Amino acid sequence: MIPDKRLGQHFLTDRNILQRIVDALEPAPDDVVLEIGAGKGSLTEQLLARGLRVIAIEKDRRLARECGVRNAECGMDGLTVVPGDALRLDWHALITPHSTLRTPHFKIVGNIPYAITSPLIDKALTPPLPARIVFLMQAEVADRLAAPPGSKTYGALSVGVQAVCRVERLFTVRAGAFTPPPKVQSVLVRLTPLAPPLVGPDELVAFRAFVTACFTRRRKQLRNVLVAATGRRAAQVSAGLATLEVDPAARPETLGPEVFVRLLRWTAGL
Repeated sequence: MIPDKRLGQHFLTDRNILQRIVDALEPAPDDVVLEIGAGKGSLTEQLLARGLRVIAIEKDRRLARECGVRNAECGMDGLTVVPGDALRLDWHALITPHSTLRTPHFKIVGNIPYAITSPLIDKALTPPLPARIVFLMQAEVADRLAAPPGSKTYGALSVGVQAVCRVERLFTVRAGAFTPPPKVQSVLVRLTPLAPPLVGPDELVAFRAFVTACFTRRRKQLRNVLVAATGRRAAQVSAGLATLEVDPAARPETLGPEVFVRLLRWTAGL
């Protein structure tokens, strides 16, 4: 099967790495696993070998059809193949019929296309959250997800994800493990939802918008950033920052996720 460049297909063929990806999920016997971009089914096979219930989404209908045929021939009861665009499908609706729980216990895994990594992460972190997310992604994005405050790669994506998840940058995967080899480095990342998260589900959309607005002025002083973001007078903003015990001269790129949560809730009360 020739990879489709338009879909950013790079098939992972290294069996050892595939097994390490499944290990990173920390699979349990009753888990339902949503696989994003099943491709040729190499990772799917490793998931099924652990006795997991797998719902595999594949946009390339050639691959989805082939995977479905192979599933029927092998009599694999644990696999459901769903042809379609992962960004458009309702993931929770796919999972619910395969779980005996009202709020399904599920995990998400995938060797995801680099061009749509950020929107896939946003969707994966839409409540109800999975127990774990393991994505193989471009190293540059992995660095941004795990970046600490004050680093060059720390930004709105870092804050938005770290406010709801523990981020682990697990290991690098060489280009030669893929067919065809990508032109960038790949890294396996594990996201584990915080209990409780720093920001609640009802605040998540507003939080992401607020953090993004702040990082459009990442090198300006926080007082000026909030004046622009809230439309309030400088004196009012300074008084609010004093109450929160946050330095008005600090820059957004130096603030941890918990500070942004406090700032959001303060602005909401203005």
